[in-house]
Amino acid sequence: MSSDLMGPLPGRQQDILRRALALGVVRIKELATELGVHEMTVRRDIDALCEQGRLLRVHGGAQLLERTSEELSQQLRAAQNVEAKERIARAALGLIQDGDTVALDASTTSLALARLLPSRRVQAIACSLDAANVLAAGGVPFLMVGGNFHAPARSFVGAFFLDTLARLHPDLVFFSAKGYAPETGFTDPHLPEVGSKQALIRSGSSVVALLDHSKFGRRALATIATHADVNTVITDAEPAEAVRARLDTDDIQLILAP
Repeated sequence: MSSDLMGPLPGRQQDILRRALALGVVRIKELATELGVHEMTVRRDIDALCEQGRLLRVHGGAQLLERTSEELSQQLRAAQNVEAKERIARAALGLIQDGDTVALDASTTSLALARLLPSRRVQAIACSLDAANVLAAGGVPFLMVGGNFHAPARSFVGAFFLDTLARLHPDLVFFSAKGYAPETGFTDPHLPEVGSKQALIRSGSSVVALLDHSKFGRRALATIATHADVNTVITDAEPAEAVRARLDTDDIQLILAP
């Protein structure tokens, strides 16, 4: 499957994919009503998406085929759990003091935090084009760390990125991950992106993981960070008791976004 799950696709198939992302499972009858087309048309669209490896057929409809070893495009990821990410970002803002230097990874949750930074007098470090654009529009002073452009995340990776980041020492680093489990730590699927996140995490005085509830209990190909690398986890829902106990044992602060 292409790493860019959105396209190029006809508009109706994009709509079906977006609904599958939001709901997990889509039903042919409901899609036909919502899209204003015949059920046979929806069935053909779903068949095409299944043949492309984007959806998996289930009884009466289809579900999103999301392998943890593959990346969702930025457009799709930005549509996931939007309200949860905004709550997490507001909670993260509470950790930032005027005068701090704040580094943001290329995740969509960090992007939500970037949109709030104009309310603080800070210096920012951006690792993605989207974060740079948001910071520029908000009048936030920032440094963008460049390198090889990684299109699915609109981020930068590679030797130039790593060399530059090794010379920077932000007060706070904010990052997200594809998955988290106590036994594997914080994980992500794309190895160059993993290397960039690892370098970002090493650079910070304090490291904060921004994880919506869907990330818990999941794991991807490679570990970004272990418990020893992270000071704080911010999430939008109470995690499993075993997770909370492990975080407490390893002296990691857990913040539940209101």
